Amino acid sequence: MTEVTTIGVDLSKRVFQVHGSAVDGSVVFRKKLTRSQFVRFMAKQPTCLVAMEACGSTHYWARETQKFGHDVRLIAPIYVKPFVKR
Repeated sequence: MTEVTTIGVDLSKRVFQVHGSAVDGSVVFRKKLTRSQFVRFMAKQPTCLVAMEACGSTHYWARETQKFGHDVRLIAPIYVKPFVKR
């Protein structure tokens, strides 16, 4: 199985969308996780880059994710919009 190098997280109120990609950009996984599942899932992942859209709860989730050794980057909403597929 391909190792994940980047994880993108879409935070919402109840369910988080998580997208993992490899070095070449290929999709490794796409998951829908609850808050409690998200913490357990991130604890099991190898150390990698995690990108989150900056919003009200992002700083909390970034700190929780950094506890597991991940490099967390917060992205301004204006830069996230082009990545949303419609």
